[in-house]
Order: sequence, then C-alpha cells, then structure tokens
Amino acid sequence: MSAFEHRGHYERRSDMELEARPFTLSIEASVLADLRSRLRNTRWPSVFEGHGWTYGANYDTLRMLQTYWSEEYDWRAVEAHLNGYDQFLMEVDGLDIHYFHIRSGQAEAKPLLLLHGWPGSQAEFLDLIPLLFDRVGTAPPLDLVIPAIPGFGFGGKPLCAGWGPDRIAAAFNRLMTDGLGYETYGIQGGDWGTILGRRIAQSYPERVAALHINMPYAYRPAGADDDPKLQDFHRSGLAYLNLQSTRPDAIAPGLADSPMGLATWILEKFASWSGGRGALPSTISIDHLLTNIMFYWLPNSAASAARIYYESAKEECAPFGGPPVLVPTGVAAFAHEPYRAPREWIEQAYNVVHWKDFPTGGHFAALENTADLAGDICEFFDVRGWS
Repeated sequence: MSAFEHRGHYERRSDMELEARPFTLSIEASVLADLRSRLRNTRWPSVFEGHGWTYGANYDTLRMLQTYWSEEYDWRAVEAHLNGYDQFLMEVDGLDIHYFHIRSGQAEAKPLLLLHGWPGSQAEFLDLIPLLFDRVGTAPPLDLVIPAIPGFGFGGKPLCAGWGPDRIAAAFNRLMTDGLGYETYGIQGGDWGTILGRRIAQSYPERVAALHINMPYAYRPAGADDDPKLQDFHRSGLAYLNLQSTRPDAIAPGLADSPMGLATWILEKFASWSGGRGALPSTISIDHLLTNIMFYWLPNSAASAARIYYESAKEECAPFGGPPVLVPTGVAAFAHEPYRAPREWIEQAYNVVHWKDFPTGGHFAALENTADLAGDICEFFDVRGWS
C-alpha cells in the first residue's frame, strides 16, 4: 500500500463484486423539445456591444450559438455516434460510474485511462479515439477506458459530501483493477484529468504504468522565483475557481434552468483558455462545443460537476500537493495553456521522462490539437509507458 493512500474507507474492497451494466444513450424527445423552447425564449440581459469576451460574455457569439443550437444542431446524430461505442455503468463505492470501454480485442492490448476535466467532458475525446485506437505497426494496441468524473455527464451524482480527488482516485483505480481486471494501466489527462491522474499515481504507483498530462502545472517550489505569467493568471483568471470552491450551489439554479446561462458559463472558459483566445468557434467547431455542453445540460449535471471544486478544497491534500509522482511521466506542453508552470517546477513534482513543446494550442488539446496530442500520447506510451 502506498504511503499516500488516504482514509481506509476509500481503499479497494475485494469482497464486493463489481458489475458492468450496458448503457445506451436515449434522450426523450420531450427533453429535446423543452431545450429548444428554452433556447428560443432566452431572456437576454442588457449588454455593452463591441467588447468581445472582456466582461465575460460575447453576445454576438452567444446569439449565433443560440440560433444554431435551437434550429440546426443534431443531437440524434451525436447520440447515434456515441452509441457506436460500448458504454457501461458500474457501481463503485455506492455511485454509478459511466464509462466508454473501447477494446481492441487483442490479448496484448494495453489499457489507457483517459480523464477529462471541467468544463469539459468525455466528449472531448471523440476525435482522439480513432487516432489512438486505429494505430497500426509495431505499437501495442490500446484498450481505452473513458469514465465520467463522478457528478459529471451521464454517471451518478454524489448525494453526500466527500467526493473529492482522494475518493475519485480510489474509485477509478478500483474500476480499472477490480472492475475491469487490469493489473496495471496508463493514464492520460488534462485539467481535472491531470489532478486525478496525479492523485492515482501517488496513491497506487504499483498500478499505474505511466502518466501523460497536457496541463503542466505545479506549485512554486521553495526558493523558486514567481512566474509572471502564472501570477497574472492567478490574479485575473480564477474567479470561477473561487466561486465553485466556496459557494458552488449559488449559481446552480441558473445553470440548471437556462441553457444559455450554462453555455455562457462554459464557453467563457473555452474562449479564454483555448489557443484561439476568444476566437470561438474558429479553433473548436460549434458542434463540438455544443456536444460538450449537452453533457451538462441533458443529465442536469452542471451543479454536481461544480461541486468537485468545493470537495477538493476541503481535502487535506491540495490538488497538486503531496509527494512527487514517481511513475514515468510524459508532458505535452501547449503554448497557450494558462495553467503552464516552468518546466523546472514540473520536474520537481513528477518523474518527467518525456517532454514536448507545441507552438500552438491551449487548454483543450484533445479538441484543438487532436493529432498533436494523439501523436504525443502514442510516442510516449510506445517508447516509455509500457516498459
């Protein structure tokens, strides 16, 4: 057992069998009709024109998105595409985890756990899947496991406090080992996927073959100088984090009741954190943006997803705290990632054996720089990850 494992009631319980229950997305027509009605009847606030996203909402972009969402966006096509992949629910620690399990069918396949973040979802990986899954040559085939973070998407919503990174890390490790039978596995993640991947690697290093991250963030080591870019980001870009870490339910009714309220809250982050710096939807297609939002709207999960910040703030270990990650770690560093710390900070927090800088791209690499991210994941795991 790792010295970093927390609280005994989060440890694996081998006496409880885990059952994979097949899952199919099937949204009732009345839910989609209600969404269209709400969109068409949006009550817009008074606004300052011509300021882009400066005040937190670009209404030219939002009105365009509202029209497309209500009149043209085809959820049924997306739903059919998603149902082309095997999906399951598995109850772990009393909560249903929804996950895609995309198997190669080959005995030598290596399992890779793909972890999303906020305000992302499992939908971030849709274009990445074929690039990872359909590889040919000498590289080992992959089995992809793509779970929803508890409280996100179409999985279970915690009905009690305590579902922070510690507990989620334990649940995901149990999903992979006791549930799916993998002795060891790789992890890839950005945003909360980086935080959770880090926590799993700290707590279960004997299970994690390697870790790949695309949010290279670490706390400033003792004696190191502050990083000016991170200082500026901490001053001006963390209002969402402070709110969701302290009063997440204050915005919950608005996000649950208004699709355009939800879209604005999510798209502001896509605008400010993506490589396009506000040029939505040029860097990420409108259909990709809306599909991601639908993973919050349809299951009414905006509030339960936001609470991960509150639960994390209550934990003894800070998100990037604890001992250094000792498992081999690969880093894909995209130029406009706002959570990008100096490399020397990262190398004190992780066992970095692979690092690649990319001149474009931002926080949402799986959507913006899909081929770059896929190539780096494959290069890292094929060369370093399974040795």
